[in-house]
Amino acid sequence: MIAVGCLHAVAHSCLLAETADAKLARTLEAARRFAAGALAPKQDAPPPEPVAMPGRPPRPVLVAARSLPRRGFGTREGLAAFVHAIAHIEFNAIDLAWDAVYRFRGLPPAFYADWVAVAADEARHFQMLRTRLQSLDRDYGDFDAHNGLWEMALKTAHDGLARMALVPRVLEARGLDVTPGMIAKLRQLGDGDTAGILEVILREEVGHVAAGSRWFRWYCAQRGLEPHSTFRALLDEYARSVLYGPFNHEARLEAGFDAEELAALEALAG
Repeated sequence: MIAVGCLHAVAHSCLLAETADAKLARTLEAARRFAAGALAPKQDAPPPEPVAMPGRPPRPVLVAARSLPRRGFGTREGLAAFVHAIAHIEFNAIDLAWDAVYRFRGLPPAFYADWVAVAADEARHFQMLRTRLQSLDRDYGDFDAHNGLWEMALKTAHDGLARMALVPRVLEARGLDVTPGMIAKLRQLGDGDTAGILEVILREEVGHVAAGSRWFRWYCAQRGLEPHSTFRALLDEYARSVLYGPFNHEARLEAGFDAEELAALEALAG
């Protein structure tokens, strides 16, 4: 008989891992155990604690986003900085997925299955990017980075509805908009290696944003809220300053947005 451990406790352990190697190892092992039925949410688990900052290596140094230099990726150094920036997003996304598993309790089993799977995907994305970075004679931590994704996690830690609306459907969905152009530019420059990694990430991130859409609407249904007006109110409260167009309509429709929402986003982004 399999001894079933507490999923929330293991998610917390993944969150607190302080090195990239430890976070990857714990994440992939947790996903394996969850798939095998050896981890499950437990009703008697201690309530979630505040996590002001998840476990991080001492580098990269975290700075304000406006302090980061703008670099093209037409040079080796610029390409390395670009790959590092995407790797940092994926590293943060591991923590965001685990925080959803750890923080939000009493939800349907499918919620936890979705976000454990997302954590494993993000870990794999990070590892692919880190390997590419190492091929450029750099490693994760060699460039400064910002903390915008985790800052939104803190703002939405009180409410799963706000988290599902704003992290997957605003911050992570931005990747659906900008990644196709990045891929085209990389292929134009002859960098099929980096472009190929981004193509894998783009395909899988559609599913991650779709999970956010699905659970945002689930929360709305549970609370008797109309999704369109609720999303608009949350954008106005938390995210107007980080909403940018143009939007990738095809990918966003696949990821659970509808035409009315996309029209509203276009109007908000001006």
